[in-house]
Amino acid sequence: MADLHDIPTTTEVGEDDSLPDDPFPAVSAEFLERARLLLTAHPVADGYSGLPRALGPLPWYDLELGEAAVDTDVPRLREGHVGALFWSLDLPEEERGDRAVGATLEQLDLARRVVGRHPEGLRLVRTAGQIIDARNCGRVAVVLGPASAAAVDDSLGILRVLNSLGLRVLSLTGADWADREGLTRFGEEVIREMNRLGVLADLSGAPEPVLDRVLALSKTPVLCTRSAAAAVRPHPANLSDALLVRLGEQQGLCMVPLTAEQSGPAVPDVADHLDHVRIVAGPECVALSGSYDTGAAHPRDLADTSRYPHLIAELLRRGWSETELSLLTWENVQRVLRSADFTARAAQRRREPAPASPTDPEA
Repeated sequence: MADLHDIPTTTEVGEDDSLPDDPFPAVSAEFLERARLLLTAHPVADGYSGLPRALGPLPWYDLELGEAAVDTDVPRLREGHVGALFWSLDLPEEERGDRAVGATLEQLDLARRVVGRHPEGLRLVRTAGQIIDARNCGRVAVVLGPASAAAVDDSLGILRVLNSLGLRVLSLTGADWADREGLTRFGEEVIREMNRLGVLADLSGAPEPVLDRVLALSKTPVLCTRSAAAAVRPHPANLSDALLVRLGEQQGLCMVPLTAEQSGPAVPDVADHLDHVRIVAGPECVALSGSYDTGAAHPRDLADTSRYPHLIAELLRRGWSETELSLLTWENVQRVLRSADFTARAAQRRREPAPASPTDPEA
């Protein structure tokens, strides 16, 4: 296989590469080949997948053979050079009431059963080290989360149980203790306990006062698993430049979603968001969030998980370096997980678990 640097870097998109009237011309075959070579060394860590819920209604499926009913299966993950995948356990609005805990446990059970049924392609992981082990064994690493904050049900004990079952990311939307006023005292205790457990906070869609307080309080970097740049495309979940700067200072991640609604209708639109986040927050702050199997419409040429090389090829055409692309696809996510693992080990040596709920006699 040719070395990445042996392939010409000066090829431009010309009239032969796409139709003359095409407003979104495709990148050349040479950039695609460079992208695939780079992704072989630095695969994609995809920050948000709705696959478990998408599989729920299907009577039968085989992700290792291939499954046309969803956007994600093992052959397409390998074609797209995806090395790790965060599986969302989030709940629709109608399930965030009395059944939130039970519904989340059912999602956890489903996710674990799906991985168990596909041992040759998928592996459930908890730590950054286990992601590397899965990759070395030729498996796609599955990280559980984000789950909805409603699943915690005002109980740190439930948070600990969810973590013991593999949960690594918790969304801070939809909780009484994280609202437009910011975090309550119990909400602050949730963040401390998440740090102690190694559970990462997902702030996509959270009110700005919550985001401000968590950025100040958390000892580990935070994630925005589905947030692009508001300056490029206004959307409630996209981040202002001021918030991007703060996220970069905290060494958190803005995981840009590949959805037409948030990022735009074509590959160059997504690349515009990635360019903007890289410039404003820094290359250590940007990552990718496919948002496949969530029901969202995706940009042209990014219809499923096999299409990541097309996005990376566009970034190569724009002059992104191999180092910047390795941070985008793999290293930034690994860094955040390693930081959470390290902080959790240190915190567990310093302090015992907090009381389960704010109504505990010990609280």
